[in-house]
Amino acid sequence: MKIGFIGLGNMGGPMAANLAKEGHDVLGFDMASVTIAGVSMAGSAAEAATGADVVITMLPNGQILRAVAAEVLPAMQAGAALVDCSTVDVDSARAVAEQATAADLLFVDAPVSGGIGGAAGGTLTFMAGGSAAAFAKAEPLFDIMGQKAVHCGEAGAGQAAKICNNMILGVTMIATCEAFALADKLGLDRQKMFDVVSTSSGYSWTMNAYCPAPGVGPQSPADNDYKPGFAAELMLKDLRLSQQAAESADADTPMGELAQALYSKFVESEDGLGMDFSAMLPRFEKRGRS
Repeated sequence: MKIGFIGLGNMGGPMAANLAKEGHDVLGFDMASVTIAGVSMAGSAAEAATGADVVITMLPNGQILRAVAAEVLPAMQAGAALVDCSTVDVDSARAVAEQATAADLLFVDAPVSGGIGGAAGGTLTFMAGGSAAAFAKAEPLFDIMGQKAVHCGEAGAGQAAKICNNMILGVTMIATCEAFALADKLGLDRQKMFDVVSTSSGYSWTMNAYCPAPGVGPQSPADNDYKPGFAAELMLKDLRLSQQAAESADADTPMGELAQALYSKFVESEDGLGMDFSAMLPRFEKRGRS
């Protein structure tokens, strides 16, 4: 395929490189000056989109997605697909989907899970929203960039799945860190705590696969001074998106709301900026009950 790829940062760059490695003709654009193996560079987003079978975007937020869509949709050929892999608000995804449909174009919102390592290794998971035809057009590219793609429903469903998943992730990480801090104060050895919880009803991804305690469980950012695999500020972004969606849908999400407040304090008032989201554990270690 001829692919336009807009947004070639830490995630988009490796994804575009993997597509080029598989023989696709990839024309990229980024506001920064970047060089990506196998990817030719365009002078604008519209130029990258012109004549493309599929245009992929990986952008910071919904406002930027809307602005880029306004530029690229008029440049795209009828029947082409716009595949947005950013994590944005559901309303922005649905608004761009409506614009694409009106222009006789296909649209897929396909946020990803797997982080920078997954982007480089081609092992991302895609949560996709859009029509069956749109998903079918994008699926061969998902197979190159990732290991799994789930068609979650119509436009916006991919973003809905991502923010619901990450709301669970944020809440669960806080609970896991709280439990380790409590275990410390009760004199319970961390390894013993892991051995029990990881095989009991407290089992979770944050405990078993991404343990926030250094030296316990599989290798995780906790074993690398909490250098981010998934930065705390990105978790805060996703929690804010979940609460924006909850307000729009009139959904009661008290745990998600509290998790957002805690990560907001951690990132903006404490020392969480630039740390992994599991660095909540040393935060709780230092605190007493208040």
